[in-house]
Amino acid sequence: MLMSNKGREARIHYMAGTFRVLSPGDHVVCAVSKQPIALEALRYWSVARQEAYASAEIATEAEGRG
Repeated sequence: MLMSNKGREARIHYMAGTFRVLSPGDHVVCAVSKQPIALEALRYWSVARQEAYASAEIATEAEGRG
């Protein structure tokens, strides 16, 4: 039986300009808002903190908190 990754959180390694999927899934969770982000829509993350963000505004907010 094939396992579906639908509804499963992916484990990601964030790099400059790209990311690598370590464990399959269809989304990650925003580090600030806790909302799910579909992998196809993932555009903002921190390489240093290895965190995903749902929007540019949230990414900027996270950068300010250090």
